[in-house]
Amino acid sequence: MSDPDQAAGGHESAERLLGTAGVARRPVGHAEAVVASRAWWDADADDYLAEHGDFLGDADFVWCPEGLREQDAHLLGDVAGKRVLEVGCGAAMCARWLTSVGADAVAMDLSGGMLRHADEANRRTGLKPPLVQADAARLPFASGTFDIACSAFGAVPFTPDLDAVFTEVARVLRPAGRWVFAVTHPMRWIFPDDPGPAGLRVINSYFDRTPYVEIDAQGQATYVEYHRTLGDYIRALRGAGFVLDDLVEPEWPEGHELVWGQWGPERGELFPGTAIFRCELAT
Repeated sequence: MSDPDQAAGGHESAERLLGTAGVARRPVGHAEAVVASRAWWDADADDYLAEHGDFLGDADFVWCPEGLREQDAHLLGDVAGKRVLEVGCGAAMCARWLTSVGADAVAMDLSGGMLRHADEANRRTGLKPPLVQADAARLPFASGTFDIACSAFGAVPFTPDLDAVFTEVARVLRPAGRWVFAVTHPMRWIFPDDPGPAGLRVINSYFDRTPYVEIDAQGQATYVEYHRTLGDYIRALRGAGFVLDDLVEPEWPEGHELVWGQWGPERGELFPGTAIFRCELAT
């Protein structure tokens, strides 16, 4: 979630291409959100990968800016031979890592610009999980297709209908299937996007779910992000038939000096920036 004072951030190229003119806090429905998110990530894909590509790698599964990796965390369990869907894959580095360790991985994302980078990296690495362009609230897969679904900051924060996404993920999973996803920790919503001392002041209510929206001169959304409380996530998971197995809040590692948007060591020492939900379908 961006703060009005930090709206330009490192995304000037995308904002210029999309004609971003200001910030609003207002409801945004599904159709407008899909258009905005697709356009935003298409416009920002080159800059995003130029800035973060080295940290994320070509074939690595990094859950969060704190640097927690799946090869160490094992949140997905044994993936060898398992059919795994990466939801909101971006450039699909996680899906390529899954492929490298024996999973039958499929990568999906709303953005054609991100999938263009994914295709280039597939060819560069020789690791070639299938790439699918789709909306996470309307997955184009048959029911009971996957053993595991995962998402590292993909799709979930940008959809207005959390229930629809979780229900779709549950639909495409097999019985007792696992769903693990990382999002910005809900408490981060109360702070501005500033990794320094200014980022330690509260400016928003934790209970205000009004979306953060960047708009063009006509008032149309160019970027949308949604806030949910921890309780909202848990209720939506239960409603879709999931049981929460664990909630991981990675601590900021000692000596880790990376600054990523609102993340950085100064704030990371005091409170969590990431929440990772590990869930299974109830049997």
